[in-house]
Parts: sequence; C-alpha cells; structure tokens
Amino acid sequence: MTHRSVLAIAVPMTIAYMTTPLLGLVDTAVVGQFGSAALLGGLATGALVFDVVFTTFNFVRSGTTGLVAQAYGRGDEAEQQAVFWRAFAIAAFAGVALAALAPLLVLAGQWFMGAGPEVNDAMATYVGIRLLAAPFSLINYAILGYVLGRGEGGLALLLQLVLNGINMVLSVLLGLKLGWGVAGVAWGTFGGELAAMLLGIAIVLQRFSRAPALGRARLFDRRAFARMIALNRDIMIRSFTLLAAFALFTRQGAQFGTVTLAANAVLMNFFMIAGFFLDGFATAAEQLVGRAVGARHVESFRRAVRLTLLWGFALAALVVLATLAFGAELIAVITTAEDVRASAVAYLPWAALTALSGVLAFQMDGIFIGATWSRDMRNMMLGSFLVFCAVLFTLAPRFGNSGLWASLHVFLLCRGVSLLATLRMRLRNGI
Repeated sequence: MTHRSVLAIAVPMTIAYMTTPLLGLVDTAVVGQFGSAALLGGLATGALVFDVVFTTFNFVRSGTTGLVAQAYGRGDEAEQQAVFWRAFAIAAFAGVALAALAPLLVLAGQWFMGAGPEVNDAMATYVGIRLLAAPFSLINYAILGYVLGRGEGGLALLLQLVLNGINMVLSVLLGLKLGWGVAGVAWGTFGGELAAMLLGIAIVLQRFSRAPALGRARLFDRRAFARMIALNRDIMIRSFTLLAAFALFTRQGAQFGTVTLAANAVLMNFFMIAGFFLDGFATAAEQLVGRAVGARHVESFRRAVRLTLLWGFALAALVVLATLAFGAELIAVITTAEDVRASAVAYLPWAALTALSGVLAFQMDGIFIGATWSRDMRNMMLGSFLVFCAVLFTLAPRFGNSGLWASLHVFLLCRGVSLLATLRMRLRNGI
C-alpha cells in the first residue's frame, strides 16, 4: 500500500465530485435565463428536497463499497458479484418506491418550504420528473459502490463524467434551446441518470459474464442480506442525523436576520468545496481499509489509516490557506449585495477553518465505512449531534453568529475525535 494507491482512487474521485457543483451551476444558469424568480426558487427548493431524500439513501453506495472492498481483499470474486446484486435489488426496490411516492414527497416539500404558488408549481414539476429517475439514480449508487470497492477510481470517474456531462448537455438543450425551463432541466437529469446506469450495467455484466455462475443460495444468503440491511440502516440513520445538524445550523442562522442567513449560505459553499476535496481521500480510505479488513492484514489497515490521514490533513491545510487568501474575492463573485459581502468576509475565518476541524471526521467516516463498523458510526454521530445541540443553544444566544460557527466546529471535531477513540479501541482487539 503506497501513496500512489491512495492517489489512484482519491484524485479521480475528487475530480468526479467537483462536477456536481458545476452541474448545479449550469442548471441554475439555464433556468435563470427565463428571468423568473419563481422558477429559480422552484429549482432551488426542488433540488433541496431531492438532495435530502437521496442523501438519506446514500447508504446504497457506501455500504456496497465497504462490503465489496472486503470481498476484494479476501480474493472472493463470487461475493463481490453477490454484494452487487443484493445492492442492485435494494436500490431497484427503493427507487421504485420513491417514484411511486413522488406526489406525497412533493406535498411534503411544499408544506415544509411554505413558498408561494408559482414556486410550488415549479418545485412540483422538478421533483416529480426527477423522482421518475429514482430507480436509475439508486442503481447508479450500487454500481459506483461496486466500482469503488474494487479501487477502480478511473472507471468511477468515467461513469460520473457520463452522468453529469449528459445531464448538462440535455439540460441546456431541453431547458434552454427548446424552452422547457425547469421541466427541461429535470428531464436532463433523467437522461443523464439513465445513460450512466445503462453504461454501468453493460460494463458490470460484461465483467460478470467471464466469471463463474453465481449460485442462487449464495446470492440470497440470509445472513449476508441481513448484514447488508443492518449496515445500510445504520448508515442511513447517520446520514439523516448529519442532515438534521446542518438544517439546525441553517435554521439558527435565520434567527440572526436575513443578512446573516445569506452570508452563512455563501460561506457554506467553502465548506462544501472543502468537502468535495476531502471526500476523495475518504473514498480512498473506504477501499484500502476494506481491502485490509477482508484480508485480515492489520499492518495494511494501519498503513491505510496513516496514509489517508496524512493526505487528508495536508489537503485540508492547503484548502484553509487558499480560502483565507482568495475567499474575499470569491465572496464578491458569489454575491453583489454589499451588506452580505461584508458579513461573509467578517466570518470567513470560521468557514475556512472547517476544512481542518472536519478532516478527521471525513477520514474516519471513510475508514469506518470500509471496515463496515456502521454501528459505531451511527452511535458517534448521534452522540456528536447531542453535543452540537447543547453547545449551539449555549453559545449562539451569547455570541451570535460566531457562537453558531463555533458550534459547527465542535460538532465536526466531536465526530472525528470520538471515531478516532473508537478506532483505537477496535485495534486493541484486532480487525
């Protein structure tokens, strides 16, 4: 296990993750050409509803990566194939259920957002069409999890480029050229998800055609299915709790006024960008740690932890320096409102330092996903959320927005440190 093996996964995935905000920018630009605030509001609220739903289902990708990586480490090709088809079945079932529940999810989103009729209509159009692609989206999670579990970062990048590239082209063509607006952007996403799924399935089936036939008993092994469901359940609870923490952060920021709310929204972009970079090395940790656990090789496990942490902290430091150096200029590009600019610049150091306070949490998540220690992830997340709530409601009333940002740092540090302490206890008993 070398620096090269870490970078072979981390670099392609970092590039792949960075295409996601680019896609959002294109979609916003397409709808923005119609000059309607209601359409932009519908797109934004619809994307938020969709992101909440699909972040909750990210366990399909994460759980598959850990289980495939461990089977890869054992040299068990049949189990790699079995894990994929189990994940495929869960993804297809959940995707069809989400598509069927689309009208209810639209109503729930409209109730939660409390926006005007025009915004609600645009959101309903966007969410309704995008949820038709839910089976494709979740199956793509399963395909990506399988590919990453095998450490094939280049192939994962190709699939993500196909997905987001076709999505962007179709969004411009349908949304702008044909004048379909929000519906065109949504159908563009549908097309991108479908194309990526078909390509991914073709690649996987070609690979499986050269492997020995998988027995029905192996595929439907009750214990293996139970383990995957338990793993997915724990990751889902962890993801939902994380979403709740960020929702609470946003809600509390709204209590300080519109300008502060807008400034925090601008600054959270810096945290999200840092996250895209850090996620690349967390993904490398998932595969390398999973491989070591599958092979029962403790020294490889320790080396994977050391290497990914080293790269993670080095990258986090660079992100902090870059944000402090160029953050004010980027804020000026993001918003033209002078009061929002001034507020965002004032709190910029708090946002910049989230890369350092959060890097351990990102890396520990990758390590625990690769090792499939999902119960520990779930429990440490729930504990960290309780600490976050206690600190938030103590510091925010006294110190205002600085107290709010300090609470976020405490949350990130608590997640990382608690998982690191759990990791050390785990290693005393082997892997």
